[in-house]
Amino acid sequence: MKVILGLVQMGMAADAAENRRRAVNGIKAAAQKGAKIICLPELFTSPYFPQDERADADAFSETIPGETTALLSAAAKEARAVVIAGSIYERDGKKLYNTSVVFDETGKILGKYRKMHIPQDQNFFEQNYFAAGDLGYKVFETKYGKIAVLICYDQWFPEAARTVSLMGADMIFYPTAIGTVEGVEQSEGNWQDAWETVQRGHAIANGTVVAAVNRAGRERKMKFWGGSFVSSQFGTLLAKGGDRDEVVIAEVDLSLGKEVKEGWRFFHNRRPDTYSRLVQK
Repeated sequence: MKVILGLVQMGMAADAAENRRRAVNGIKAAAQKGAKIICLPELFTSPYFPQDERADADAFSETIPGETTALLSAAAKEARAVVIAGSIYERDGKKLYNTSVVFDETGKILGKYRKMHIPQDQNFFEQNYFAAGDLGYKVFETKYGKIAVLICYDQWFPEAARTVSLMGADMIFYPTAIGTVEGVEQSEGNWQDAWETVQRGHAIANGTVVAAVNRAGRERKMKFWGGSFVSSQFGTLLAKGGDRDEVVIAEVDLSLGKEVKEGWRFFHNRRPDTYSRLVQK
């Protein structure tokens, strides 16, 4: 089975309504190019406020369902495509989460995933804003295959990718907000290269398509590098964006996942009895 993916790479304005408008227009543009699964970036309704240790971000929080999900439900139905709502600053009672929502091609909400791994680093002060996800990992069955959503910092954890792959995911989508920071040296090496490489490694190790959709543009000290990409199940780069707003389109062949799994037998030859150290704190 082949399916066309659309990644809506975009920069964000200070106004949530403007960001929603851009997102809906991106969904329409992806659908016009044949995309049947369309993904938005992380926190696509707002500026990246966690670059400040403390910021008044309450105006960007909302419930799910809410205004944004209503608009995206209609957009998914009009596009006749599965839509992954990158992530939203979700307000649930007194708690706040970084949450992705998945819609099917009729506009129905299939479910949501709350970001599990929350960074706390210079200009990425997310633990000051988001509670850790409490819904577990999710795989959503759609007309176009089984998809999992993991969010940004989750990208660096092979355990998350392996878990959703064992749950049956054909594709993993990573809505993202990552870039370079003014005044912070990339002393370890090129951050974007590492970001792309680790995710292509997840694709190979798990025999799954990986699609990462990043923000673009400058927001004060941060320069989001874009570079949204789709990797095949054996790490082949199928499409990659530049550093500006664009819709990245790629056709993926889901049958390749079965070929990789059966040929390389990474799942068959696992040794779970030797992995107890992975779950020790």
